[in-house]
Amino acid sequence: QVQLVESGGGKVQPGGSLRLSCAASGFTFGSTAMRWYRQAPGKERELVAAITSAGSNTNYADSVKGRFTISRDNAKNTVYLQMNSLKPEDTAVYYCNARRYFEFWGQGTQVTVSS
Repeated sequence: QVQLVESGGGKVQPGGSLRLSCAASGFTFGSTAMRWYRQAPGKERELVAAITSAGSNTNYADSVKGRFTISRDNAKNTVYLQMNSLKPEDTAVYYCNARRYFEFWGQGTQVTVSS
C-alpha cells in the first residue's frame, strides 16, 4: 500500500545540478517526516537529508551540506531534493523513505556525475 516513486535522476557533469522528486502514496504524507538516502556501489545506504512533516526543519549529511536542499509539497504528496554543485562522489542510486514506514522503499533513481 505504501508506494514511493523516485524520479529526476540522470547523468550530469561535475558542478551541475539535478532536482529529484519522490511521489508518495498509501499513507498520510502530511503527517510523516521524509528522508532521502543514497547508495553507491560497495557502500551502505547513506542518509542524505531529512525533513519534518511540515517542512519546518531539515537536516543534511555533512557531505552534502550547502549543496543539497530538501523540500516538500504536502498538497502534492511529494518530497524533493535539489542537488547543486554535484561531485563524482555523489554518484549513487537515490531513494526517498518515510520515517514511520522505513521498510518500504521505491526503486530509486540513478544519479551519475561524470565528465
